[in-house]
Amino acid sequence: MTTIRFTAMPTEDAMQIWTGGTDAYGLMPERFVSDGDGNPCRHCLEPIADGEPALLFAYRPFPAAQAYAETGPIFLHAEPCPRYAAEECLPPILNSPDYIVRGYDQANRIVYGSGAVTPTDDVMDRASDILKRPEMAYVHVRSSRNNCYHCRIDRAA
Repeated sequence: MTTIRFTAMPTEDAMQIWTGGTDAYGLMPERFVSDGDGNPCRHCLEPIADGEPALLFAYRPFPAAQAYAETGPIFLHAEPCPRYAAEECLPPILNSPDYIVRGYDQANRIVYGSGAVTPTDDVMDRASDILKRPEMAYVHVRSSRNNCYHCRIDRAA
């Protein structure tokens, strides 16, 4: 099995939002109070608790705009939180029954045939299998119902 690590949203991306920056569409994030249901923070990879302030904004987890650079809504704690550090473990936000697990190449393009709806208990094995292929650079974990980006999976160094 290829050793993998779960990679949260880069702190630089989160800081850009926390310090008043705009999202992938040039819009200000929407501030709201979490109801504790379905608001996973993409920086600490923990659920945003009921009553906590949160941000909703468009995020593009790719280095540049291009045809395969999907942009979509994500949540972030409204105040800075520590970045997810237990990279070898399934993150706490991955608590749905299944996810889309899909591979990308060095050009940040989807590798056709690599994506599949995957039971949560199988995400680590599926990502490891995808990353055994030399053309794969990384994997995304996305919602199987809404296609929202959750986190990235890379080969462990």
